Amino acid sequence: MADQTDLSNLPARANTLDAPAAARPGNLAAIIGRIEEVVDEETAGIRSGTAYDLKASNARKSRYLYELNRALKGANEIEFLEQHREGLLRLRQKLAKNEAAILAHLNAVNEVATLLRNAIQRADTDGTYSAAEFGMARA
Repeated sequence: MADQTDLSNLPARANTLDAPAAARPGNLAAIIGRIEEVVDEETAGIRSGTAYDLKASNARKSRYLYELNRALKGANEIEFLEQHREGLLRLRQKLAKNEAAILAHLNAVNEVATLLRNAIQRADTDGTYSAAEFGMARA
């Protein structure tokens, strides 16, 4: 018996190279907007200090960048830059803020790690667990 799988709910395949820019799957302005949204959300999440899911955020950013690359395949780069200059400038500013938030977060993590390392080193050198304490250092 042949497999009778219903494929009617799947999206139709379109050749993006033949389609005009406005008809391409994933309108470029919408994709740029989604990237802006996820970058804003990530920046706010990092700054809030709560347990923000960076792994999920990175997955979303990767998916949107993949969509952007697919939508740009075969497109005129100069035309794209002219049509989406404002969106790209906004995205660049948001990425700069996101980078600053990530760097601040990494610096804070580094400070905490340094404090912990120093505390462990001080605890190791206070003589509590020295060789002399266990009778190992005999001359």
